[in-house]
Amino acid sequence: MQDPKVASAGSLTETQSPAAAPETTPRGSAPQRWRARLSSIVAHIIQGLALREGNLFLLLAVIIGLVSGLLVVCFRIAIDWTHLWLFGSGLTASPLRTLLVPTLAGLLIGVLVMKVFRGVRGSGVNQTKAAVYIYDGYIPFRTVIGKFLICALAIGTGQSLGPEDPSLQFGAGVASALGRRLKFSREKIRMIAPVGAVAGLAAAFNAPISASIFVLEEVIGQWNAGVLGAIILAAVSSVVVLHIFLGPEPIFRLPTSFRLAHPAELFAYAILGVIGGFSSLLFYRLLAVLRPKLKALPSRTQYFQPAAAGLLVGMIGLAFPQVMGAGYYYIGVAMHGDYVWHILALLAIFKILATTFSFVSGTPGGMFAPTMFVGAMIGGSVGALERHFFPHLAGPVGTYALVGIGVLFAGFLRAPMTSVFMVLEVSGNYSIILPVMVANTIAYLISRRYIDVPLFDLFSRQDGIDLPSMEEQREELALRVEDAMQPVMGPVLNGRQTFADALQAVNGVPEQHFLVSLGSRGWSAITQEMLQWQADEGKGNETLSTLPANTRLPWLHPDQTLDVALRIIGDKPLVPVVSRDNFTKVEGVITLNDILRSYRKQFASPLHTNLAHSHVKK
Repeated sequence: MQDPKVASAGSLTETQSPAAAPETTPRGSAPQRWRARLSSIVAHIIQGLALREGNLFLLLAVIIGLVSGLLVVCFRIAIDWTHLWLFGSGLTASPLRTLLVPTLAGLLIGVLVMKVFRGVRGSGVNQTKAAVYIYDGYIPFRTVIGKFLICALAIGTGQSLGPEDPSLQFGAGVASALGRRLKFSREKIRMIAPVGAVAGLAAAFNAPISASIFVLEEVIGQWNAGVLGAIILAAVSSVVVLHIFLGPEPIFRLPTSFRLAHPAELFAYAILGVIGGFSSLLFYRLLAVLRPKLKALPSRTQYFQPAAAGLLVGMIGLAFPQVMGAGYYYIGVAMHGDYVWHILALLAIFKILATTFSFVSGTPGGMFAPTMFVGAMIGGSVGALERHFFPHLAGPVGTYALVGIGVLFAGFLRAPMTSVFMVLEVSGNYSIILPVMVANTIAYLISRRYIDVPLFDLFSRQDGIDLPSMEEQREELALRVEDAMQPVMGPVLNGRQTFADALQAVNGVPEQHFLVSLGSRGWSAITQEMLQWQADEGKGNETLSTLPANTRLPWLHPDQTLDVALRIIGDKPLVPVVSRDNFTKVEGVITLNDILRSYRKQFASPLHTNLAHSHVKK
């Protein structure tokens, strides 16, 4: 049976292990000797510094950030040079080039994806997530190389995809390779892959906070204190590299002012949230229906699907060249109010179509840039309409375009926290926080109402892999000790009592186990039979403080989760639940049966049943 570690984290079909991968140079060649020498130097430095794995983790996060930032810089330059070489230096190319370049490039992409780099399909988000949860953080560096080359070719030749998601996988691949080279434990490699993902996304986005939140929100799923420091270091160091080589400017041009012109303008932002929410539904449905249909076609057709998508995108580009490629420049144009409202609306519609054609064809590339483009055009359209009909109420059109970016992130990608922080980080203006929250919340609620499975979860299930749904995990209520604990039914004994006095105190009480408070020494438990035995052995005058150590009990607090309680309780008959301000003050007791009864009650609840039903149905 195949070891899952040898399967590519980018594809279930790539089965070649690193050890079995064919070498591109003969044994003993110069590149091999240099790699061996570099590995020896790194290992010697680490041994000389006597760094343990845990201490090395933060240092490695900075190195990952620097390498990932440099890789993303090269990626952006490769995209720009590909576009410049094939389309020329103007904003628009000749009609013949507009049709032929993405079509012919699509033929080459189809061959590369099917024959050379079979692990590069997808945006990169699910592939990184699969590496963390299935392949122990293993991402073949071959996949990183293939993703770099093919995505640079695809985006540079006009396919309607973005560089952010692939950059996320670049960083994760760099982290995975370094972790394996340094012989990290499986747990550390699984932790370090998301650190690299943050570094790659932060450099692509030029937004370290938003990148960190997205990976925590979508890949890791929880605020893990053990990895949070490394994530921040990696994100910041990668953005520093980006600023050194490409400057600190944002990925698109921003106007100078963003403001809320009038409180009544919030109604227009609410309308933007509604339009953005339903636009997300349209975008989602197109991908959900067409992607499995094209994947079900004979495998030979997959050689030509990227070319067909390139032709369709080129045909759209004849009328609307703005929809080709990532489209950062035109997002800036929309933010400056240089388009009339109906042009903005048409750009949003055709960008949705072009992105759908590109993505469902199997062409590797990301969804972030298309989402930003569509959101900006929808937002700018709403802002331009309000400015036309209500000029005394409307703020700058650019404000609506910026808020629209967050709206599509919240509705389409279902990343509500990222959607808010991204808008604030890109604009640097916190005065628009209220419009952002109003519009994003409405779009998110519409998406939640009509879409059962988030986009990235849908893609993973269409690919036949069952990755954890972070949204479903967030919805599950954490059961706490206070939900399961029971009141103390019998007397609470004191360590200063004698065995004879304690036996008299519990006489006739049906409880089997009784708590014994030992003051600053904690808690113990004793049974009536044990008390009787001590009395019969002539030890009735000894105090309960002489109870052996194996009767000692741990204790819990009401606000702790039942997961913690399950680990602590072990084979103890019961555990006292005590107050946080005084651990000698008992508030109840909890047993293993109490914990299991609470879990069974939760599994039978309507919310859990609905979540399970939607998971199975999809």
